[in-house]
Amino acid sequence: MHQQQQPSVLLSKFFNELSLACQRNEVECLPVLDLACGFGRNGLYLLKQNLPVVFADINPDALAQVEQQVKALKKQGQASASYWHQDFELPGSAPLKAKRFSAVLVFRYLHRPLMAQIKEAITPGGVIVYETFTRAQAQFGRPKNPDFLLEPGELADCFANWHVRHYFEGIVQSGGSKQAVARIVAVKPDE
Repeated sequence: MHQQQQPSVLLSKFFNELSLACQRNEVECLPVLDLACGFGRNGLYLLKQNLPVVFADINPDALAQVEQQVKALKKQGQASASYWHQDFELPGSAPLKAKRFSAVLVFRYLHRPLMAQIKEAITPGGVIVYETFTRAQAQFGRPKNPDFLLEPGELADCFANWHVRHYFEGIVQSGGSKQAVARIVAVKPDE
């Protein structure tokens, strides 16, 4: 089984915003989408805090391991979880069309054609938590392909009309190495 890493500190720091976004829908608590979740470290953290999560990834083995961890949590009475095996990069596809989430988490993943869909899938008052590599990452290691690296200010520009709760762009220490990242936590304005 995959060794579980610590969740992003952004999730604990902005948990109240995520929880409030989930509670805004009076009928039911819309789930949080953990997009390109990998082994689920961030979604599992929210699930342990009793928020419903949809774990989405292209890797069925990673999703199976997440499901095993969720089964162990369910014995403790945790919130609901579902699993979505999806290739978000299929040309011409719109996998998020007509889907609604209280929040979307995206860590270490960038596929620019999805950005508009991500923004649309979040309900008004919902939250985006996004962190990925910037162009400066190429000097420290992988990824180096510019298709997977944000331009300076690109993430801030993408969510410029949202209520930004946190923004950072720069160099961080992670696991003993430097990484160039951009991070944003923002709330979608009411329509």
